Amino acid sequence: MPAKEEAEKKCLAVVRVRGTVNVRGDVKDTLSMLHLLRPNHATLVPSTPTYLGMLKKAKDHLTWGEASPQTILHLLKKRGEIEGGRKLTEAYLKKIGFSSFKKAAEELSLGRLKLKDLKGVKPVFRLHPPSKGFKKSLKKAFAEGGELGYRGELINKLIARMI
Repeated sequence: MPAKEEAEKKCLAVVRVRGTVNVRGDVKDTLSMLHLLRPNHATLVPSTPTYLGMLKKAKDHLTWGEASPQTILHLLKKRGEIEGGRKLTEAYLKKIGFSSFKKAAEELSLGRLKLKDLKGVKPVFRLHPPSKGFKKSLKKAFAEGGELGYRGELINKLIARMI
């Protein structure tokens, strides 16, 4: 039982890989609630039944998996922004109550903290397209040899190529 509770607390990294053309209205609303308005945008969400249902609904436009603390640390350092478009700094993190990037990344990865709880930090990371491109089809599920849907720990490799 404790392993299941621990798995539910994991932080999921979600990346939008497909564009905005021909998106159904309910899927568009779901993507908006996840703050994923454009391709190559990423966010971090807790692994709760509510968020998993949202990911399932928008699975044809997203890829996701369990984010490692190192990946979350790199996202915060390299791509974290605060309101006004300025870069997230360690001084700002100290101002809102965190001693360092590493401490904030650990809290996020354990599910004790959500991105929206970081006051003034934008809930989305704007990433580059992956270096050397996507390896497979953007229209098939990851399990079928494509890029969409759940990919587990391999999301960390994709995000590393996109930072």
